[in-house]
Amino acid sequence: MVQISDFTFPSSDGKHDIHSRLWLPDGPVLQAVQLVHGVAEHIGRYDAFARYLAEHGCAVAGDDHLGHGQSVSDPAELGWFAEKDGWARLVEDEKRLHDILLERFPGVPLILFGHSMGSFIARTYLGSYPGQYDACVLSGTGRQSAAVCKAGRLLAKREIAAHGSQYRSPTLQKLAFGSYLKRIESPIGANDWICRDEAVIRAYDADPLCGFTATAGLMRDMMEGLETIGRRDHMARMDKAMPVLFIAGGEDPVGAYGKGVEKVAAGFRRAGMKDVTVKLYPGSRHEVLNELDKETVWRDALDWIEEKTGK
Repeated sequence: MVQISDFTFPSSDGKHDIHSRLWLPDGPVLQAVQLVHGVAEHIGRYDAFARYLAEHGCAVAGDDHLGHGQSVSDPAELGWFAEKDGWARLVEDEKRLHDILLERFPGVPLILFGHSMGSFIARTYLGSYPGQYDACVLSGTGRQSAAVCKAGRLLAKREIAAHGSQYRSPTLQKLAFGSYLKRIESPIGANDWICRDEAVIRAYDADPLCGFTATAGLMRDMMEGLETIGRRDHMARMDKAMPVLFIAGGEDPVGAYGKGVEKVAAGFRRAGMKDVTVKLYPGSRHEVLNELDKETVWRDALDWIEEKTGK
């Protein structure tokens, strides 16, 4: 039986406690997987996948980022990282969780698993702290050009100058997510781009900790993060021997319907990464872990982890 427990650790911002969850197998720990969730959600949404991994020998841990889930001390903070250096705070918090797992499970292979914005955080981490994981899975990732990132960052800064970093800008929200429904016929709601499972979408819609409009401060910080992970010097610092798996839906707008994911993977290879695999799921949307064929995705991810860690 999977054992589940919650814990906290001090955030790198010196103000918040980061809520975290640990799933433990009923038996020997073969791998330790660190989950990094996306924007406008929380680590509790990964329970089914984490349980599956734990049932197959993985210890799984993940935290609610600053401005997300149970790490928020005031509802006004939902979708807000920090007044400054917000992206760096998120990366440093993942470093703290990494260190906790390293101490808790010495000698056990560590796998970094980032989804969506969490994949951007993971990619920032890989260039900032190379050589700390045995493998990495990037789910629902994508890319933006340097010009788009710069324009988005400047617009966010303009909104912040006018309204403050906690302002929820309809303009920024539309620019970031407004086109995500364009290939979906007769969408029921604004979040139908997430996956094809209506029950998952409706649960997301009903969750007060999901789907909120991000602040101008978060948008500024994420644009800065996207700029960072697109730089060649940053990518050149990654551990070239670490295997990386990209998983994404063929109908995921974040990954430009597969094309953006392939371009990111090609960039990894150009940077010297020796073991890069891309697995696209035709028809699937953004959250492949929650899709109609999620059990296939779970099995593929676990098979790859077991292969690369030899466990």
